[in-house]
Amino acid sequence: MSNYRFKIQLAAVYMVLLLGGCGRDFDNKYTFSDEKLITTANDDLFADGFAAKLCVAESDEDRNTSDVNAASFGLFDVDNSEVLAQHNIYEKVYPASTTKILTCLIALERGNLDDIVTVPKASDITVAGSSMADLKPGDQLTLRELLYGLMVPSGNDAAEAIAYYIAGDSDKFAELMNEKAAELGATHSHFANPHGLPNDDHYTTVYDMYLIFNEAIKNDEFVKIACTPEYSCTVRNEKDTEQPERTVSWTNGNAFLSGKFQFADNMQLLCGKTGHTSAAGFCLVLGETAGDGHRYISIIMNSPIYEQLYTSMRNLASKSQQ
Repeated sequence: MSNYRFKIQLAAVYMVLLLGGCGRDFDNKYTFSDEKLITTANDDLFADGFAAKLCVAESDEDRNTSDVNAASFGLFDVDNSEVLAQHNIYEKVYPASTTKILTCLIALERGNLDDIVTVPKASDITVAGSSMADLKPGDQLTLRELLYGLMVPSGNDAAEAIAYYIAGDSDKFAELMNEKAAELGATHSHFANPHGLPNDDHYTTVYDMYLIFNEAIKNDEFVKIACTPEYSCTVRNEKDTEQPERTVSWTNGNAFLSGKFQFADNMQLLCGKTGHTSAAGFCLVLGETAGDGHRYISIIMNSPIYEQLYTSMRNLASKSQQ
């Protein structure tokens, strides 16, 4: 077995050992310094399984970092299971609205897309600068429509409604988020809410976000929703006597989808999710394909300036063709 393959498989076992809880010790990174944990000459113990097709970095050292301005970022070759570029991919970051990738994934796995969901009072979020889908308590729409409200305009109100529909409240939904993250090996993350509004106890890493997004894009419905530039639907609210029925229209905040910024040459955008708070900076998680269909995931967390986020992401995605 090659040394590289051994390390990938060793990382699989290491992450499995961590699945019992949501780790918060960021000094204990995904490195290979703990190879002493398992020593065996039997390759059968490292059979293709949990992490056989996951990208695993051979170290946490910077790699291929020129022309990308962000606190943390990574470029992952999905088909060849390689990390092509990395900077601080195991360091704690605040995910902002990229949190909604996990929220959407859980809703798709646990919910019925045709169910009618009533927007709860908790969706009346008044945090300054909060991205909303213009929903009101008492509004009724399908879970499918709510997921578009979650991912297209990045509605925090939609996120709360989904959390209440799936789990009864946002705290219980956060428990499901942490369980799912642990199941995927994202053990250096902890989620406290379904939308990503600031919370000291709500964090992830670039590598963990890769693990979560890599799972999400296996779901065709997720990809369809997350790549939608614009979406409109009709919501009903019997308690609103003045306007019991209205149309809401949403535009995706991903400036690559809107055409405001040009994506990397010879690359096709699959789908993605933006995020921003003052603590998280500007964030973007993307899936893309090359002309030959080869798949990549590129992630930038905490870019300091909006325009630099898209310039840096274009440069990062372009590294897949170098």
